[in-house]
Amino acid sequence: MAKRVGIIGVGGRMGNALLRAIDESPDLTLASALDRAGSTVVGQDAGTLIGGAPSGVFVGQDLHRALAGLDVAVDFSRADSAGDHAEACATAGVPLLIGTTGLDEATIGRIDRVVADIPILVAANTSLALNVLLELVRQAAAALPREFDIEIFEAHHRHKVDAPSGTALALADAAAAGRGDGPERRSGSRSGPRQVGEIGFSVVRGGDVIGEHEVRFLGSGEQLRLGHVATDRALFARGAIAAARWLSGQPPGRYRMSDFLFKKQ
Repeated sequence: MAKRVGIIGVGGRMGNALLRAIDESPDLTLASALDRAGSTVVGQDAGTLIGGAPSGVFVGQDLHRALAGLDVAVDFSRADSAGDHAEACATAGVPLLIGTTGLDEATIGRIDRVVADIPILVAANTSLALNVLLELVRQAAAALPREFDIEIFEAHHRHKVDAPSGTALALADAAAAGRGDGPERRSGSRSGPRQVGEIGFSVVRGGDVIGEHEVRFLGSGEQLRLGHVATDRALFARGAIAAARWLSGQPPGRYRMSDFLFKKQ
């Protein structure tokens, strides 16, 4: 029987890509679609939003109603709504994948308080290859001497709100974890000499760049460069749907993309 999936945030570019990914997955069925109040897509048929045949699933605003009977929900809406969505999914007993970036500490705390009730996967980036990059960065940071400086470059389209990106911060966390440090070692962009152990960021916003990330380990006489370039937004949707399919069969707890990639059976 096909798994019933609900998409939260169908009005954006990722929402559209997720609808297409589900439509292309014979083992999944779109059971509900939501967007924010006032969105122009509310009331429209989800199938016609992607240029297909009517699906019979109309974009709504009532989250609690939309969660009924789902096997898993996927949230790519707004960071300031993620806590509400996590708590609603916990009440309904629906596993949740959150791909929204820019979550603040209060929201993360709300998510952590409900993982005893449902499985929740929080991903700053749902690209399969990018999440392999996170592990490579962790290993490189663990292996190289601390004298190697770490600089993270990232570029995105002009409309992206958060900077550095959630993925860039995740890469910094992976490097810090490899060195046994905490995320407070991030330095951002500033004047003055680099302190040993700090992790710097370079941010570009412009055009329609989907996403580019590179981590440079800068030593004396040599450099190691590890990077990822996204050329098709659909790859994030495919990764999210694959992870959500896996998440629907997991016990309650907090998960990452690495759990799906490296520990799945």
